[in-house]
Amino acid sequence: MSAAEKPNVIVVLTDDQGYGDFSCHGNPVLKTPNLDKLHAQSIRLTDFHSAPVCTPTRGQLLTGRDAMHNGAWSWAFGHEMIHGENKTMADIFKANGYTTGHFGKWHLGDNYPFRPGDKGFDETISHGGAATHQTPDYWQNDNFDDFYRHKDGSYQQHKGYCTDVWFDLSMDFMARCQKKKKPFFLYLPTNAPHGPHYVAEKYSDLYKDAGKASNFFGMIANIDENMGRLEAFMQENGLAENTILIFMTDNGATAGYEIYNAGMRDKKSKYYDGGHRVPCFIRWPEGNLGVPRDINELTQVQDIFPTLIELLDLKAKTDAVERFDGASLAGLLTGKQVVLADRKLVVQWSSKDYPDYGAAAVLWKKWRLVHDKELYNIADDPAQATDVALQHPEIVESMKAHYADWWETVKPVVSIYSRVGIGGAENPSRLTCFEWTKKSNTKINVTDQRKSVWLGGQVNGSWMLDVVTPGKYRFELMRYPKEAATAMSAAYPAIQREFKPFPKCKALSITRARLQIGMIDKTIAVKTTDKVAMFGVELPAGEIEMRTWLMDEAGEELCGAYYVEATRL
Repeated sequence: MSAAEKPNVIVVLTDDQGYGDFSCHGNPVLKTPNLDKLHAQSIRLTDFHSAPVCTPTRGQLLTGRDAMHNGAWSWAFGHEMIHGENKTMADIFKANGYTTGHFGKWHLGDNYPFRPGDKGFDETISHGGAATHQTPDYWQNDNFDDFYRHKDGSYQQHKGYCTDVWFDLSMDFMARCQKKKKPFFLYLPTNAPHGPHYVAEKYSDLYKDAGKASNFFGMIANIDENMGRLEAFMQENGLAENTILIFMTDNGATAGYEIYNAGMRDKKSKYYDGGHRVPCFIRWPEGNLGVPRDINELTQVQDIFPTLIELLDLKAKTDAVERFDGASLAGLLTGKQVVLADRKLVVQWSSKDYPDYGAAAVLWKKWRLVHDKELYNIADDPAQATDVALQHPEIVESMKAHYADWWETVKPVVSIYSRVGIGGAENPSRLTCFEWTKKSNTKINVTDQRKSVWLGGQVNGSWMLDVVTPGKYRFELMRYPKEAATAMSAAYPAIQREFKPFPKCKALSITRARLQIGMIDKTIAVKTTDKVAMFGVELPAGEIEMRTWLMDEAGEELCGAYYVEATRL
């Protein structure tokens, strides 16, 4: 097969759009005509499960492995990055002659060796962190005319609304690949409709009567419009027929939960089906997949990677394939297989530094074991209203035993931090409090600029690092990111962007800064005009822990340095 004949692949993953947030799934308010059209043209996996939150789903999709096996099982705090031994979908496609592109949300690590470019993507443009108001993101991004990070580490402004930008970049990428007669793998994970729920009024005005969900539904209306633009582009350029297009979402219901949840119980972050049962539409006109139809077999996001390998006959190393927790659905999609082999699946994530045993869901056919004790049969009780554990003790014991065995396989992994590498392929490295571990738990959300930097609250934590190259290093401790260009002790003036009022930042009487890294512990004076507190240290290669303090004249801790730039000299 020539390069030009190889099927292209597009995976679109929207953020925080639940199963019920589609008119084709019965939403009484929201209208999604372009997604409804795709639904009608696709094979629909109707019992398809993601993780209950964003990062784990993304890692599972790209590695074919359970979140607790690949290392990216939380959404921050040093446990949101894929461990290095895991090959990604982009790695395999690239090795098979595809050009790989990623445009949109990443949320699997903002530093080496966890960036999209480190994980197999030839081209990548993304925002930082989990959303456009978080600490790794460019200062004051708000979904409009934002600064996004490119593969070389630079931040460049892109005019327009975030979702429009991601689709524009994706279509430009596709056009360039087509011109070069190169097959492409495109990963298009939007940050919409995740908060902040900012969107042009022409979209939100469509849903004025939806109350607090009006902006959320407006963001989905914009996504739907962009899916229509994508379809028109593919049709005009002869790409629609031989492109596998997969559309899915990353977790259960959020802002639209109270309006419509397709009859399911609970929402994002929870272990009932409303937290992790999501849509998955698969379309490939030239793939001989048969007529559009529903497939009701129990499936999961980990299945997508091995499915694409089989459908496209991609070459992958045996050890990578053997590590998959997902199963190929190629037989189901092509009609060669009616049912999958009997299997039990585990859904688990955690916001803690170490997950709790039993805080999970086990899925088996139409059975759901929740929290290692509650049992539901969703065939009879899709709303999971009645716990039938006492009536089916043998089912409970079988599912509990599966979970216990599975837990033994993840215990060695979940205690391992994914460590940012400094002094290596990324130099300097811009570190943020997003990766502070929860070993020193705080009540303030350090991943959100508004609740940490802006409030000036007393909060601190540690970074787990890997010194790639031994030698001399410069560490610049900051309260504000460099682009804010503001003294650490100063207040930052209130500003108004398109939809977001940024309040005035609180002034802090910072006069000292302290750096503790490995066995080194230094304190220096800070002037009221200083934007950074600069330290020079000599470091050996290897794993190391770092902690910082910004203090007042009496030596009392005010907060940690929310931002640190580490440079190997």
